[in-house]
Amino acid sequence: MSTNSNRPINELMGITMEKIKEMVDINSIIGDPITLDDGTTIIPISKVSYGFASGGSDLPNKSEKSLFGGGAGAGVSIKPEGFLVISNGNAKMVPVSGASDPVSSAINAIPDVFTKVSTMIKKKKGTGTEEDIPEIEEE
Repeated sequence: MSTNSNRPINELMGITMEKIKEMVDINSIIGDPITLDDGTTIIPISKVSYGFASGGSDLPNKSEKSLFGGGAGAGVSIKPEGFLVISNGNAKMVPVSGASDPVSSAINAIPDVFTKVSTMIKKKKGTGTEEDIPEIEEE
């Protein structure tokens, strides 16, 4: 098999990568700064995820004409994460509420669940006190 750079798959991959570059730039991740009248600067921050796949095959044939079959695809996801707020020489990240996905929410809840379960086990064994029982918040 030849490593010729003029193969149709190389052109297909090149075009797909160029289109991805057009869609995603640094301004997609770190937004344009917004400066308020009091001097506070707010910078939007986003999470950008993208994927790329391509494939193809040069098929053997009896004629001079090359037979090629192939395809390429890409996907981009942009999710707002929060804002970087810079005021009076201090910077802090202000997350967008409700922006986390279910997997992140589950991972973030593990310490709280562990504490509640271990407290219930202590209470059942008689080694815990009423103060050890966490209050369950209803949402």
